Amino acid sequence: MIITYLGGEFFKVQFGDITLAFNPISKDSSLKSSRFGADIVFVSANHEDFNGIDQVTHGEKKPFLVAGPGEYEVRGVFIKGLPSEGSNLINTIYTVSLENMNICFLGALNTPELKTETVEALDEIDILFVPIGGEGVLDPAKAYKLAVSLEPKIIIPMHYNDSALKVFLKEAGENPKPESKLTLKRKDLEGKEGDVMVLEATA
Repeated sequence: MIITYLGGEFFKVQFGDITLAFNPISKDSSLKSSRFGADIVFVSANHEDFNGIDQVTHGEKKPFLVAGPGEYEVRGVFIKGLPSEGSNLINTIYTVSLENMNICFLGALNTPELKTETVEALDEIDILFVPIGGEGVLDPAKAYKLAVSLEPKIIIPMHYNDSALKVFLKEAGENPKPESKLTLKRKDLEGKEGDVMVLEATA
């Protein structure tokens, strides 16, 4: 699995011949966008920073759109969308199971209080994407507290500026070197408990 960060909450996840896109930045956003063809696109909230479906529709590739709660299976990828409350935006949390690994993408979450049934539905989390920038999403301290409570093996912060990242890493007591992309196999997760990995935005 190869994970690339494209700014905001926009991630590209590749495994085998399948490409996933999470919260692609639209042309109408003030954030810089990127273009590529995806097989499945996840939109957690209907906002120009997260709903650039046309940006991941390229050539022959017209992605399957997941834009709300429910259970889906697309090309052997198992997906759950869970509603989250407390945001000005209606936000969906996604869990994605592939290559024997579980991803949890919190999207534009702004409340650290998740319903018990939501937490129970999350299963075991290998890789957690958590927004940490405040201003409409979780602030760094609340984001770290929630992230640790969900017991993921790896935590990837998103939706932040330099000062938010600094506070988040201070909370974590870690200072990992930012990486341009993350390449993971199942065995790479062994022994990891809430390890923070920072990806540089490549957009």
